Amino acid sequence: QVQLVESGGGSVEVGGSRTLSCAVSGITYSRYCMAWFRQAPGKEREGVARIDSGNHVTHYADSVQGRFTISPVNANNTAHLQMNSLKTEDTAMYYCAAREGLCWGWVVAYYTDWGQGTQVTVSS
Repeated sequence: QVQLVESGGGSVEVGGSRTLSCAVSGITYSRYCMAWFRQAPGKEREGVARIDSGNHVTHYADSVQGRFTISPVNANNTAHLQMNSLKTEDTAMYYCAAREGLCWGWVVAYYTDWGQGTQVTVSS
């Protein structure tokens, strides 16, 4: 059974940085897509970054392009999302997610494995 556990959330000032971690266990997929989503109060869950476990190709939402960096699962079975130049609109609950197979799209339903989320609050 796949388990994803996020950590690293907290409060940060505008312009600051934060690194989120996703501890991964139980993945037996030969190839999979690891992604980060976020959900702000009253809004739909949206994808922000994803990475293919096979070729490490990444994709980012336009809203975070150039500010966020996703890293693949490392030898410690942890994936990261480095967030720089944070804005108030980045405030949200952040989730890591995974799906077996190729890495494409931001459709929430395509991702079968989810963590519980970690809250990031950006204040001015």
